[in-house]
Amino acid sequence: MDSLSFELRLYQQTLLQDGLKDLLDHNKFLDCVLKVKGKEFPCHRLVLAACSPYFRAMEISLEDVDPEVMGKILHYIYTSELEITEQNVQDIFSVANMFQIPSIFTVCVSFLQKRLCLSNCLAIFRLGLMLDCARLAVAARDFICDRFALISRDEEFFQMSPDELIAIISSDSLNIEKEESVFEVVMKWATAKDRESRVKALPVVFESIRFRLMEKDYFRDHVEKHPLVKSSPELLKKLQIVKDAHEGKFAVKEEEEEAEEGLPGILNDTMRFGMFLQDLIFMVSDSGAVAYDPSANECYYASLSAQIPKNHVSLVTRENQVFIAGGLYYNEDNKEDPMNSYFLQYDHLDSDWLGMPPLPSPRCLFGLGEAENSIFVVGGKELKEGEQTLDSVMYWNPIVCPSSSRPVVLNRWVPRCCGLLLPADFWELLAKTPGDRQVENHCSDPLS
Repeated sequence: MDSLSFELRLYQQTLLQDGLKDLLDHNKFLDCVLKVKGKEFPCHRLVLAACSPYFRAMEISLEDVDPEVMGKILHYIYTSELEITEQNVQDIFSVANMFQIPSIFTVCVSFLQKRLCLSNCLAIFRLGLMLDCARLAVAARDFICDRFALISRDEEFFQMSPDELIAIISSDSLNIEKEESVFEVVMKWATAKDRESRVKALPVVFESIRFRLMEKDYFRDHVEKHPLVKSSPELLKKLQIVKDAHEGKFAVKEEEEEAEEGLPGILNDTMRFGMFLQDLIFMVSDSGAVAYDPSANECYYASLSAQIPKNHVSLVTRENQVFIAGGLYYNEDNKEDPMNSYFLQYDHLDSDWLGMPPLPSPRCLFGLGEAENSIFVVGGKELKEGEQTLDSVMYWNPIVCPSSSRPVVLNRWVPRCCGLLLPADFWELLAKTPGDRQVENHCSDPLS
């Protein structure tokens, strides 16, 4: 299509849409009324039918649709304008799927994909499966697989159905170092809810666990001797197949026959994504990040970014997540208190830094640590006039997201070690340090 034809077509489309909107606004030639929970929406049947196959039926019932959502859908049909927010996206997405409006459906998928995070990935994964949207379900599944060690500790993870669990643990992209962790998560899931029905589903779930990747001692001492396994003849029968494979008793089929039928899932020995990871030393500066491989004596550029503040503190969690905090960040959306500190997380897949919720109170010379799946910012000096020494602790829970503040009982520097005992939420004085120093050492005991 040449530029002139495209321009004429665009002009005609705009003229037509503006005309249809004018007819709706002035109640002209209306031949259809949508009734949604007592609220009426006069409109044109021809316009609705042109946009959605759902409305081509002679009789339409919209009992399960929210009137506010229906109003937004109609507004979009006549104007191409649609306001999607985190609060209404799921409702709009469901209605767009019901009415078979592909343009709204696609926009909602893109909106949800861009906002995938630890607190919503499981819900988005379920939504994608429920609406049979492979693109969204796969994106959420890949997000979960990449952060499996962290997300599998969330209570919501253990609410999944057997099919949802299998869709995740059967993936080659699971970011785990050892297959033993998958077995432990599955057994915890089996006893977390509806124990009887979930135990019955274990034989199918076990097909997605790659037992041949486990250490033989672990398989013997923890898998075979697990109470749920010992009490199930069907599970023991499946594990016997694995034992036979370990001992070389598994009969190898002809290549053509094997390619046609394939090995039983329980004998799958394809390594997971996380099993190929290599330990590197990660060095961060205000100009970028470099990864050093001590075994090969080589350095690699991890990222080049101007986002990293010059004065920052870095942290590596038990799941090898890398965070930095510090610097001064001006938040234009907060008119009352716009000054914050940066809080960034390194995305090793995209080799870039992700902007996380900024620290509400800008500070420097603080301590940064991890405990109970939360990140703590301890003390420091305020990055404001006077540089007041702070006596508070900011903590951030990746599942909850917003940063919160906890007061510290000790509001002045003392030459002692202090430890926050979780979840009791109080400070306790521990052993004195060998002499006065200008920095406190903080430790946490999450088991106390």
